[in-house]
Amino acid sequence: MKKTIAFSFVILSLFFLLIQAVSAQADTLVLRLSRDWGYGGFNGDIQGLFSMHVTGPETLQRVVFNIDSETIGEDAEAPFAIQFSTDSFDLGIHTMAAIGFTADGTELRSNEISANFVPPQSVGKFIFPILLVVLLAVLGGTVVPLLTSRGKLAELPLGAHRHYGAGGGAICPKCSRPFALPLFSLNVGLMTRLARCPYCGKWGTVRAQRMEKLREAEQAELSWAQAEAPHASEEEKLRKELDDSRYQSG
Repeated sequence: MKKTIAFSFVILSLFFLLIQAVSAQADTLVLRLSRDWGYGGFNGDIQGLFSMHVTGPETLQRVVFNIDSETIGEDAEAPFAIQFSTDSFDLGIHTMAAIGFTADGTELRSNEISANFVPPQSVGKFIFPILLVVLLAVLGGTVVPLLTSRGKLAELPLGAHRHYGAGGGAICPKCSRPFALPLFSLNVGLMTRLARCPYCGKWGTVRAQRMEKLREAEQAELSWAQAEAPHASEEEKLRKELDDSRYQSG
C-alpha cells in the first residue's frame, strides 16, 4: 500500500513538472537572426542587412528589439521582426535581444545573440579564397584539357542512350552528337560555354539543351547508323572477296 502511494506521488510530481515545462515553453520568447543581404560567416562575423525575428505565445502583442540594450525599433503585429544594417553601428561585437509584451501585460525576455559587426572590405578576405577555388576548378575542367589533350575521349555507339548528369547536356556543333557537359566549364557568354566533344575531340562554344533536344539528337544518330549500315556491308563484302582471291591464287 505504501509503495503504491509513493509511486502515485512520483507520477503526479512528474506530471506537474511536465505541465510547468510546457507552460514555461509556451511563454518563451525566441529570437533568431537572418541575413537579408550581405555577409554572415565565420566566428559570428556579419556585415550588411539583417533581420531579427521573434516567436512567442499566441497572446504576444508587441515586441521591442534591442541592440546593446538600446531600442532600435518595435513591432506590434505578427510576424514580429525588424530589419537593420550593421553599417549603422560601430564595428565590433554587439548583443541583440528582444522584449515582448502579452495581452495581460506580462513582459517576456528573449534569448541573446552576439555577433561581430565587420567592415565591408574585410568580407573580401573570405570571398576571394572561395572565388579562387571556383576559378581553379574551372581551369582544371576546361583550360588544362584544352592545352594538353588531343583526339577522342570516348567511344559510344550511334543512338546510345546517355546520362547527362548535373552539368546538363549540349550538342556538338562539329559532329552534331549530344554529350554531357562538365560540371565546371568555362562561361564565355550569355548561356554559352566552352566545351570539348568527347566523340570528335573538337572544342567549341555550346549551349545547354533541353532534354527533349538531346533525345532528338540521339534519335538522329540512329538514322545515321542505319544509313551507314549498307556501306559497311559493301566494305565487308569487298574484304571477303579479296580474302577469297588470295586463297584461289594460291
